[in-house]
Amino acid sequence: MASLQERLDLAENLIKRESFRQNKGLGNEVGYYIFDYPAEHELLVREHIDYMKARNAKGNEGYELVICDLYDMIIDILEEEGFLEQCYRFEEKKGLERIIKAVGNLLQVNDDTSLIVERIKERTPKDAVVFLVGIGKCYPILRSHKVLNNLHQAIDYVPVVMFYPGKYDGQALMLFSEIKDDNYYRAFKLVE
Repeated sequence: MASLQERLDLAENLIKRESFRQNKGLGNEVGYYIFDYPAEHELLVREHIDYMKARNAKGNEGYELVICDLYDMIIDILEEEGFLEQCYRFEEKKGLERIIKAVGNLLQVNDDTSLIVERIKERTPKDAVVFLVGIGKCYPILRSHKVLNNLHQAIDYVPVVMFYPGKYDGQALMLFSEIKDDNYYRAFKLVE
């Protein structure tokens, strides 16, 4: 079994291939992929993604690497709407479950017009590879399978790779090795 560093290197080499960026997965499905890794190695994965982004910024690879940190997007939306401070107070008074529901309603996570999906679309040019990061940071406010399901309807012109701090078996996502985040079956494992 390959080490995490070897898997990251394989992933980097794979996305550089033009055939990968033509966005056709197995059976001509839209190219959605999951790179799973042990959550305790989050910092190593972040460092490697930063390294890949810096190399891509030189502009000689023929595509743009678009990094979408879902947590940062949520915070930005809450700040723009003037709700971040209210969320803190609301959580103290009503509890985590109520804040999850309230923020989910604001973000429209269950709709085709999800604010998260719209932001990702706005940032994604034609010749790109999208990396979704920050999955663990925004749990349980934003569930990864909801993002992928809605994004699948909106972006089909570039490959999307979700970096997932847990285990993906091709059918279900296991966050932090104990919380199951299922209902998403259209993504391929990027590397074993």
